[in-house]
Amino acid sequence: MSEKKQVYRVEGLSCTNCAAKFEKNVSQIPKVTDAKVNFGAGKISIEGEATIAEIEAAGAFENLKVQSEHDTEPRIETKEPFVKRNWNLLVSLFLIILALGSQVVNGEDALLTEGLFILAIIIGGFSLFKEGFSDLLKLNFSMESLMTIAIIGAAIIGEWTEGSIVVILFAISEALERFSMDKARQSIRSLMDIAPKEALIRRNNVEQMINVSKIEVGDIMIIKPGQKIAMDGQVIKGHSSVNQAAITGESVPIEKNINDDIFAGTINEEGALEVKVTKHVNDTTIAKIIHLVEEAQGERAPAQAFVDKFAKYYTPTIMVIAALIVIVPPLFFNGDWNTWLYQGLSLLVVGCPCSLVISTPVSIVSAIGNSAKNGVLVKGGIYLEEIGGLKAIAFDKTGTLTKGTPTVTDFTTVDSKDEEKYFSLITALESYSQHPLASAILKEADNRAISYKSVVVDEFTSITGKGIQGNIEGITYLVGSPKLFESILTDNSKIIENYQRLQQQGKTAMLLGTDKQILAVIAVADELRESSKAVIEKLHDLGIEHTIMLTGDNATTAQSIGKQTGVTEIKGDLMPQDKLDYIKSLKETYGKVAMVGDGINDAPALAASTVGIAMGGAGTDTALETADVALMGDDLQKLPFIVKLSRQTLRIIKQNITFSLGIKLLALLLVVPGWLTLWIAILADMGATILVTLNGLRLMKVKSK
Repeated sequence: MSEKKQVYRVEGLSCTNCAAKFEKNVSQIPKVTDAKVNFGAGKISIEGEATIAEIEAAGAFENLKVQSEHDTEPRIETKEPFVKRNWNLLVSLFLIILALGSQVVNGEDALLTEGLFILAIIIGGFSLFKEGFSDLLKLNFSMESLMTIAIIGAAIIGEWTEGSIVVILFAISEALERFSMDKARQSIRSLMDIAPKEALIRRNNVEQMINVSKIEVGDIMIIKPGQKIAMDGQVIKGHSSVNQAAITGESVPIEKNINDDIFAGTINEEGALEVKVTKHVNDTTIAKIIHLVEEAQGERAPAQAFVDKFAKYYTPTIMVIAALIVIVPPLFFNGDWNTWLYQGLSLLVVGCPCSLVISTPVSIVSAIGNSAKNGVLVKGGIYLEEIGGLKAIAFDKTGTLTKGTPTVTDFTTVDSKDEEKYFSLITALESYSQHPLASAILKEADNRAISYKSVVVDEFTSITGKGIQGNIEGITYLVGSPKLFESILTDNSKIIENYQRLQQQGKTAMLLGTDKQILAVIAVADELRESSKAVIEKLHDLGIEHTIMLTGDNATTAQSIGKQTGVTEIKGDLMPQDKLDYIKSLKETYGKVAMVGDGINDAPALAASTVGIAMGGAGTDTALETADVALMGDDLQKLPFIVKLSRQTLRIIKQNITFSLGIKLLALLLVVPGWLTLWIAILADMGATILVTLNGLRLMKVKSK
């Protein structure tokens, strides 16, 4: 029988070491069988049973606050004033200032001077020592244990000044680390705050404000102009334009009419709407996006997995090197014990893996949060990294490079004066047809305000493989391919030439005529998206070597559309298996390949690609669940943005890792001439942590345009 799973939000997680310690503590609660912390999202998943009080007790070392994931009401907390929250840090700092003053007046070895420094160390480092000693007893070489050893060593050799400064700077470093992770997580919190917590609901002809957790599927939601929409639903009354930027990243408001879908978190701009609620609060599109973004931050990117594994061996290695620095020179080269103990302690401090461990998660959290706010849902750090290494991108045609809905592109007649009459005849006949392209002709007639419903069609017949025919006012009219007009083709050479030209352009052309004369030619096509050509150009500019269009459509249409987009290769008449085979061959040639499709028809190819990218994730469960990346607004222009963001993320992660390890190596070299001091060590470690964090936070500012 499967264990009960509970998910909680955790406030106060500042570092990966704290997260690991919290995870371990929670897993030791009697009825808990497993616990997993998602550091990036600030969440913990628990298998088994545990009360909030028990979980908070397990995180008491960091004063962590816990709240159930399903609580829609935020915890009511009175935020402590800065002074109260950091009193020990401030008192310690004040004592150090007094001690430095005493040092000038009374001397470095004066009892008052040393007493003030010792008091500053005890007050400022109490929580640090408590955790440090606890970790040392368990042989857990954490940042706290390294710092505890360094400060005790400084006390042993009488370096009170530097010992106290190490305590203060470490506390400041931790506070800055906490602040930076909160800043990175703010990108998710801003998503969570998008949808209102209440909505105006009509039940039993009574209108009342109801909390979203109590709104049921089928309730009628009333949305006034300018209001944010609280729930997903379907418009049943009114029309308006709705700003969907929060969900899809689209800056232009979308017109909404009866039967159109509405998403929670979007803004009603103009008219009043009545909407039938279609999903519970935890199932809305915005709720799914938030959940997937948080899960994505829990997925470890290859770089993060490397850093975590590296740090596991790195910390004990630093401790061994520090021990050798303390022991070898005095034993074998007549070195001074105090001098080399000091150098070893300094190396311990600068060797603290803070900057290295925080370098990757802060970058991944910032990038995934930024992409979600810009309408691109990335399912994990691994996919964010993979996109940065893409060399080839394959595109489905229908609904990806094209709009996916056929429209009338051309209509020419033998006599322009009768254009409206002939269009009316075609539309009247097509209104009886079941052909997929008939709807495009009917829609165009409505757009042109051409009357066709009053036209009476008798003896309507569908002629398989050729077209349709029917009698109107005693005359038999035919609509379809030239096969219907074989006996009179030579008499209508101009129209036939026009027909052939349209067919060569990849359009589906149809003729209108009688058994004596061809009267008109109409062409229908799935139009290219306005952005497709520009997107392909941008991708090539970004260094994508190969772009290929894979479609099941006929080769002529494929060539026509492909040439317009500027893709480097075009393949038509493909079955799903053929698409899959092409993806496999592309991977052999280029290594990393993405497939962009609709998430349903292209499932095998999407699954086989390095990164599967689905179009139009908003409201589409299949796209959200099956793809590695979803372009929420059905907007291909987001593709160059996510490639650019991914590459910048990779660049920043590499910069951070190189810088962190470079600082450590430099410190190691400073040990040789004996130049490394505790001051330099802690400033180098704190400086590195701050710099890699700020560097990672830059990813929140990358723009989609």
